[in-house]
Amino acid sequence: MKLKRRIAITGLGMVTPVGNDTRTTWANLRAGRSGAGGIRYFDASSFPVRIGAEVKNFELPAALANLKHLKFASRSHRFALAAAEEALTDAGIRPQPGDAERWGFTAGAGMMGLSYSELEIVQRHCTNADGELQPDGFLDPNFPADPVSFCRTQTNAGLALLTQHFGIRGYATAVHTACASGGQALGTALKVMRRGTVDFMLAGGFDSMLNPFGLSSFCLLGALSSDNDTPEQASRPFDATRNGFVLGEGAGFLVLEDWHAAQKRGANIYAELAGDGNSLSSYRITDSPPDGDGPIQAIRQALADAGVPPEGVDYVNAHGTSTQMNDRSECAALRAVLGGHIERVAVSSTKSCMGHLIAAAGAVEAGICALAIRDGIAPVNANHQTPDPECQVNVVRGESRPMKIRTALSNSLGFGGSNSSLVFRHPDEVRK
Repeated sequence: MKLKRRIAITGLGMVTPVGNDTRTTWANLRAGRSGAGGIRYFDASSFPVRIGAEVKNFELPAALANLKHLKFASRSHRFALAAAEEALTDAGIRPQPGDAERWGFTAGAGMMGLSYSELEIVQRHCTNADGELQPDGFLDPNFPADPVSFCRTQTNAGLALLTQHFGIRGYATAVHTACASGGQALGTALKVMRRGTVDFMLAGGFDSMLNPFGLSSFCLLGALSSDNDTPEQASRPFDATRNGFVLGEGAGFLVLEDWHAAQKRGANIYAELAGDGNSLSSYRITDSPPDGDGPIQAIRQALADAGVPPEGVDYVNAHGTSTQMNDRSECAALRAVLGGHIERVAVSSTKSCMGHLIAAAGAVEAGICALAIRDGIAPVNANHQTPDPECQVNVVRGESRPMKIRTALSNSLGFGGSNSSLVFRHPDEVRK
């Protein structure tokens, strides 16, 4: 039987609400520091939810600040550029003219949308006194349209920007499956590399829905925590008092390469990206099934793909959004797949500190799994005070837990029912 090609993680880059680079993000997650607070990017005073997990004091690195294509870049694209640059620098390798076609790019990307200011222009020029849309307003020669707005807001706009800037000429795709986007982008990268299409991958995700349109959408769905007076405690996955997630933003990228090639060039290998699983629940737009059916399929597929039995899992970076239904469904799935071993598996959701980064979440959390394996630390699930009897898993409470992590599992469970699970292995396990 032909062995599957082993894929090494050799570079990490992050821009998150708890740090504008990987080192700072990881340090704050280990310490359980929250990135949530009152929204400052726009005036949220009229919204029922006025808190979020924003990226703070962000500036593009000097090497990226004068790119000629920045006029096409959104806020999340800038996060992506910085995270991708950090990942490539960390890996010590990047596309060159001679191997650009052997590099691929996959990214979980946020949904297409318009800025609030652009919606204001439409309302002002294209509605009547009763607020009804008048399409002829779009044809008015005085309509102040932005001719590149549509290009800037397409899901593949960031894909085009990053592949052009970094000179990637091989396989490229943007994935948009809501909260599962980043995880599925990494799973796609794994499959593409295994079949030999490329030898290197820049893979990750980026998103920012912290704008009036994004915030109002999640408010209408009733998905967000409204604990406006205590934002740092608002995200409390698996706690019985949880009442919704905190909306975040950011980007995360990983450099992937053939295991043996990475060893040969003396690269620092964080972990093996060993398994990928996907499923579609088709239960409700906003909820996972109570019995965990869709996530069960994704987790089982990922473990089987990696060749790891349930008892081989040591740590789970859970999707753990801090909504009632998601957390119960995910715990049901973990118990169904891991069985009696679940009591010995450390479980935490780093959304308790970072908030929910939507399309970027799975990519950033994949990087967190690689760091947890490297350092032998399961990061704390912050704000967990009151256990929920319907979430009976071994939550990492109080402080981060030093432990040997042979295998880590990361779940990303998206609105609409898309489920992604990834498996990561310690380099020592691969060498056995």
